[in-house]
Amino acid sequence: MGLNIIDSLLAGSEFIKMAGFSISLILIMLGGITYGIAQTQPAERRGKWESAAFGMFIGGLVVAAILGASEIIRDWGRTAIVSSNSTVTLVD
Repeated sequence: MGLNIIDSLLAGSEFIKMAGFSISLILIMLGGITYGIAQTQPAERRGKWESAAFGMFIGGLVVAAILGASEIIRDWGRTAIVSSNSTVTLVD
């Protein structure tokens, strides 16, 4: 039962990966643009702009890392479900 739920959730995984990588790229680019804009701001405002820029950049990197490791995470999850329920067998 658990594997059927995972398989149904991952049915559209290619679309999710492409959308996720696009979001990641957009966040990284917006972080760079925001950081560039921050350099034109007065000193008392610059910190807020830089914080926002670093947040976008790090968020983009985290999304990319999770998407890059998604197949490893999926395989690990399948193994954990199978090992917790000895009656389930994987047939690929």
